[in-house]
Amino acid sequence: MEKETKRVKLHIKKGDTVKVLSGDDKGKIGQVLKVFPKTRKAIVEGVNIIKKRQKPMERGAKGQIIETEAPLFICKLMLVNPSTGVASRIRRVNGERVFVKTTKK
Repeated sequence: MEKETKRVKLHIKKGDTVKVLSGDDKGKIGQVLKVFPKTRKAIVEGVNIIKKRQKPMERGAKGQIIETEAPLFICKLMLVNPSTGVASRIRRVNGERVFVKTTKK
């Protein structure tokens, strides 16, 4: 028997503008670059920056320190209403996302 995979519905999609609710980057606003539904994580532009050390690839070359965005759990993100620019809760009505409750700035 084949195992059925359950499709995960998330409140955030690629290209959405979101606000970080908790953690070191609390309050930062950025655009979602990539979403990982299986792990329930997302990469947000300019948020959760990590430094990655890279060894030199050729002889005589120098190593580098590369800064990249690391994934965040989606439960730490809230969608920003594009018309008001404030983080808001959403509800699905007939498959569409509708902004319901607005939080303070």
